[in-house]
Amino acid sequence: MFENLLNLVKENAGEAIVNNPAIPNEHNDAAISQTATGIMDALKSQIASGKGADVAGLLSSSGNISSNPMVTNIVQSVAGNLMTKFGLDATAANGIVASMVPNVLNSLTKKTNDPNDKSFDLQGILSSVGGGNIDVAGLIGQVAGGGKAGGIAGLIGKLFGK
Repeated sequence: MFENLLNLVKENAGEAIVNNPAIPNEHNDAAISQTATGIMDALKSQIASGKGADVAGLLSSSGNISSNPMVTNIVQSVAGNLMTKFGLDATAANGIVASMVPNVLNSLTKKTNDPNDKSFDLQGILSSVGGGNIDVAGLIGQVAGGGKAGGIAGLIGKLFGK
């Protein structure tokens, strides 16, 4: 899971990290890795604070997720990590993550919801970020609406409007 997320960050790191004078070229790989780690840690933190269903909802949503409050929290968390790790000021750190992190999360949700893309799946992501300490099937059922339409089948139906 982390390697696939790291690749998504790399795909979106061009202007934000690689071509950014605030990050010296010798620190590009570390900044990319720190961004991916920050996203994972932020998702883990959301689950640890009891917001696992919100994380599942975010990852199973369709469309642009940039306005989701959880994305804002993740952006702030990653920016804080970059400020601490690389000594960036708030303006530089926020400039790096402002578009990159939402783009990464949008790509992640698209890949998660694409039945032809096996690089990410909702259950695998939730298991990975939840550390095996969450009821993944239960969360997926909550997002899908529970009851007879619960579980993965219900979630798939919701994703495709059925």
